[in-house]
Amino acid sequence: MKANLKKMASYYKPYMGTFLLDMFFAFVASMISLVIPLVVRYITTNVKNMDTDTAVKTIFVLGIVMIVLVLVQFVANYFITNIGHVMGAKMEYDMRADIFAHYQKLSFSFYDDQKVGQLMSRITSDLFDITELLHHGPENLAISFIKIIGAFIILMNINGYLTLAAFALLPIMFSFAFLLNRRMKRAFKENRVKIAEINTGIEDNLSGIRVVKSFANEAIEKEKFKVGNDGFLNAKKNSYFYMGLYHSGMTAFTMLINVVVIMVGGFFVAKDNVPVADFVTFLLYINVFTDPIKTLIDFAEQFQNGYSGFERFMEMMAVEPDIKDSPNAVKLTNVRGDIVFDDVSFKYNDTAHRVLRHINLNVSAGSYVALVGSSGGGKTTLCSLIPRFYEVTKGSISIDGKDIRNVTIKSLRENIGIVQQDVYLFAGTVYDNILYGKPGASREEVIEAAKLANAHDFIMELPNGYETDIGQRGIKLSGGQKQRLSIARVFLKNPPILIFDEATSALDNESENIVKESLEKLAHNRTTFVIAHRLSTIRNAEHILVLTENGIEETGTHDELMAKNGIYAQLYKWTK
Repeated sequence: MKANLKKMASYYKPYMGTFLLDMFFAFVASMISLVIPLVVRYITTNVKNMDTDTAVKTIFVLGIVMIVLVLVQFVANYFITNIGHVMGAKMEYDMRADIFAHYQKLSFSFYDDQKVGQLMSRITSDLFDITELLHHGPENLAISFIKIIGAFIILMNINGYLTLAAFALLPIMFSFAFLLNRRMKRAFKENRVKIAEINTGIEDNLSGIRVVKSFANEAIEKEKFKVGNDGFLNAKKNSYFYMGLYHSGMTAFTMLINVVVIMVGGFFVAKDNVPVADFVTFLLYINVFTDPIKTLIDFAEQFQNGYSGFERFMEMMAVEPDIKDSPNAVKLTNVRGDIVFDDVSFKYNDTAHRVLRHINLNVSAGSYVALVGSSGGGKTTLCSLIPRFYEVTKGSISIDGKDIRNVTIKSLRENIGIVQQDVYLFAGTVYDNILYGKPGASREEVIEAAKLANAHDFIMELPNGYETDIGQRGIKLSGGQKQRLSIARVFLKNPPILIFDEATSALDNESENIVKESLEKLAHNRTTFVIAHRLSTIRNAEHILVLTENGIEETGTHDELMAKNGIYAQLYKWTK
């Protein structure tokens, strides 16, 4: 907890000036609250003994002073509520930016084990209450302690016995608060987990809504959501049980303090040991004293909400990226495209089974290499190792003689273009999605890339041409159109190394022919890896590699492999 609180405090650093002003105004507002009852005491003790004219003048002056104090308090409270809140929102903004940037550093292996809804909760709802905590936390503590200590000093000067009576219940009250706080913390953390699970279910449902409707399984989805929603409700009930005990208990204690003071004060007034004016002032200060206790009650709930979210934030920030630049990494420049796999083996973290075994491969710059084999043979995995989406378990991969682990990840990936079967297009316009390949490119470059990808003609037929909104994940486009946009994106990027991951396998014949033409144009004079599903599409490949669980079983041209009548020949006959 100490480390978390230290990290939380670090977010105040850029806003220290605003924070100190916020604390200053909190101090001013608190001191004014302490002054008002003293004015009442002065009037009930001294003004009543003055002549009428003097009393009226004195009350008028005191009234002016109190009005000025109220105006000062108004300014102080306005700063606290407005500027202070903005400060808290900026700190939340910084945290959200930090965790989003952290997400960008994490590798594929991390995302293989995560659910999008859970990750979204960490960056949205988990940080929601942190604004209130970061702003009001120190401020509420400062105000509360100022009021409690100030009220204690003034009360002691009025009557020590009454003060001791008022403070007698405090040790029991704080012990009660401490015990309930621990249980509330656990309960609120459970709430965070449950809402993250609900977000995961919602994200999964909405992403697959077409599948849901195609199977008419809305009722099943509602039932699945009900399970998660029930879990969240039960977690909320648990947290509210402890919160209810806490609130009602603390309110009861503050009322008991008033009761004790009234009883003891009444006894002293009856014995003429305490003047009535002092007793009235004392009762006013008891309210000043119990008010910060109520503030502490609110702060406890606020702290549990905010801190439980911050803990989950820190849990995610503590995840170290397993693939990152080495200390001496250099930029990969002037890439020709010679790629060498030297005794490469690979297995995923969650399995002892090796996906790739002792792969040795030498691909010359500008070569067109096709990877074939049965599903699960490691074709996609092998290609994913080149841009370091995953790290090799054994051996090394080099580009132009440089081990890819010794070059910066950014420069490595800038030199590799990938066209996948499952095209991902971002919500936005056609133009924005092509521009993603090379941010900052001119409009002429974007249009030229679209033309090279055989996409310009269909784009111009869209309602708004390049400015047409394509919907979430390009839902308004056909499979072939989406694929051509993804190819245009890579054309714009203009990388020396290409990876085609079954880029045409999900398309109809007409779309496949158009996309195939675009791919062949794109692959010209570039080192190209093609993962082939339809073997007829790679007959002209310079090198065909047959991958199995044992590694590269066969290599050669189409004719050479057919002549061997081995694994490739059998696969070709099955898929023909």
